[in-house]
Amino acid sequence: ELRGVPAPGIPSASTPFILVAEDLAPADTATLDPEKVLALVTAGGGPQSHTAIIARSLGLPAVVAAAGVDELADGTEVYVDGAAGSITTDPDDSQRAAAEAWATNASLLAVFDGKGATADGHLVPLLANVGGGKDAVAAARLNAQGVGLFRTEFCFLERDTEPTVEEQAAAYKSVFDAFPGKKVVLRTLDAGADKPLPFLTDATEPNPALGVRGYRTDFTSPGVLDRQLQAIALAEKDSEADVWVMAPMISTAEEAAHFASMCTAAGITNPGVMVEVPSAALTAESILREVGFASLGTNDLTQYAMAADRQLGPLANLNTPWQPAVLRLVGLTVEGSRAEGNNKPVGVCGEAAADPALAVVLTGLGVNTLSMTARSLAAVAAVLKTVTLAEAQQLAKLALSAPSATEARAWVREKLPVLEQLGL
Repeated sequence: ELRGVPAPGIPSASTPFILVAEDLAPADTATLDPEKVLALVTAGGGPQSHTAIIARSLGLPAVVAAAGVDELADGTEVYVDGAAGSITTDPDDSQRAAAEAWATNASLLAVFDGKGATADGHLVPLLANVGGGKDAVAAARLNAQGVGLFRTEFCFLERDTEPTVEEQAAAYKSVFDAFPGKKVVLRTLDAGADKPLPFLTDATEPNPALGVRGYRTDFTSPGVLDRQLQAIALAEKDSEADVWVMAPMISTAEEAAHFASMCTAAGITNPGVMVEVPSAALTAESILREVGFASLGTNDLTQYAMAADRQLGPLANLNTPWQPAVLRLVGLTVEGSRAEGNNKPVGVCGEAAADPALAVVLTGLGVNTLSMTARSLAAVAAVLKTVTLAEAQQLAKLALSAPSATEARAWVREKLPVLEQLGL
């Protein structure tokens, strides 16, 4: 039946607009054009969902789990504050002035000089999270010091069949070529939950967040991970990038050892793991005896530590990496990396690294590198260079001593007046 109404999907318009929706899948969000879509507001989802993360990587202010947005009429003037998680409809003159002042401050933080360091010269390389070659080129233009998280599954979200080794190699090389001589950390396919791949995951799985996802897909679809590693090795052969490869959803040292052996068989020399399951943080010492590095995925680590689905807006107060329990798991991972005979690097590639105040805390906890959406690099660098390593360590202790995430964040921000000065 033809009804003469627009087809479902992302609307098109001749002028820039704010997109308001019930929810968006990560695959749909990744196709948004920042020249046309100025901001994203959804009624569903959570602040650490992949949809929200992709929106931020595109430079789009995003507010999720926003009440009443389904009642907004087309053409309503809306101001979106992604940092505060708020929207203002039909703003008055004072609200417009405040928004313009914020935009001015933001423009002052648009340039990163390519060197992350504390005030006393302690180096903290600031890397970018990317989903493909286009993202990588943009991150390189913003002077990212490398790639700390290449979400390889984003290259294939709309594929119904497994890409060939050659197709995969071409996609990976497009990222490598953007960073010659620099570190590029790939995460092997992290399919499942809100990022299903028809050729790899079961859409009917009753509890996908705790099911067959990430490294675990090798249990049910053997060969896919082997072929991906072959493709990475093939792409690396003709590249000047310093390639590191890590597996998501590693829970035990036995799994880490198996992944390392798979990398060796494929000719990959820098295997590592994502630490996003509490068991991995608690046994980091033994896991890091099997691989060369770890990267903390704070989004999932928070979800699993707090037993709070990152997709659910009503649980957003639990799903913050400022939770003292999550910060303790970060600290335990760093301690395990420094145990006798280990001395392995530990980075953070979750959204926590993009919060300038939290970046200081993570540095104080001993994290070696921070990886974030490229648009956050300048702000994080600007705040890091105002504190010494010793001061960052004191702020980390302060956050760990807080009884709640709210107080941890407030206490640290109170000690960093530069945040208010920069409008952060």
